[in-house]
Amino acid sequence: MISLKGLSAFPITPSNRDGQVDTGALRALLEPLIAAKVDSIGLLGSTGSYPYFSREERRRAVQAATTLAEGRMPILVGIGALRTDEAVRLAQDARDAGAAAGLLAAVSYTPLTDDEVFEHFQTVARESRLPICIYDNPGTTHFRFTPALIGRLSRVEGIVAVKSPALDAANLSGHLRELRAVVPGGVALGYSADWNCTEALLAGGDTWYSVLAGICPRICLDIVRAVRSGDAARARQLDARLLPIWELFKAYSGLRVVYALASLRGICTAEPPRPILPLPADARQRVQETVAALEID
Repeated sequence: MISLKGLSAFPITPSNRDGQVDTGALRALLEPLIAAKVDSIGLLGSTGSYPYFSREERRRAVQAATTLAEGRMPILVGIGALRTDEAVRLAQDARDAGAAAGLLAAVSYTPLTDDEVFEHFQTVARESRLPICIYDNPGTTHFRFTPALIGRLSRVEGIVAVKSPALDAANLSGHLRELRAVVPGGVALGYSADWNCTEALLAGGDTWYSVLAGICPRICLDIVRAVRSGDAARARQLDARLLPIWELFKAYSGLRVVYALASLRGICTAEPPRPILPLPADARQRVQETVAALEID
């Protein structure tokens, strides 16, 4: 069974205004992640703007990533779609292109019930034969996975991991205990929302699904390694150093900040998919000054 533990780095997906993925720029973004030896790469996640791309462009992005990675780390691919049959096809495409797992959110327009989400996930896992990570992203999908639903899904063949939004430190341990109580031991429990993820790891979370690691992997890896070695003080010290970045993420969104960082670092000059706009000049200047002061890789 695939293991999705440690640091999963989520890069942007550079493209032109017609929605065509710039595979050269994507490779430039992925090369530092591979060189840093992140534990996995989260391609076409929310930061990777998966809902904004056609099936063909998603396929091109996955093929570029898997060819570059050459099996050195798992590639986790966003396969979310409104329709179950479309999610199945996206999962099959990802599998055929060499992805190790699919990241599946409960994307919806009409609000979904727990039974509908269960059937959706079960069908995608069964018909695609691609290992699936449950993506609990209520801020975007407006659907929240209860521990009971995660428990049901975790017993579906092919469900291997859970990606939850990291709560504040006071609530993390309780949330993790609830999930541990209902899932089999082999299911990896991980968190996103970078500013709370050091505490999520220290509470016993298996995986940090990180936006910042998609552009600055080394300091994020240092945090994960400090947690693994039992050095909580070091992990918290490194996390505190990143507080100015977390404030930028909260103010402007991680996606917009990372697009600015990619340009400022000379990796690529892509803009977010419209209607999302690049950061205005004053915010971009704030990002530039913040990162220059931090001197992070």
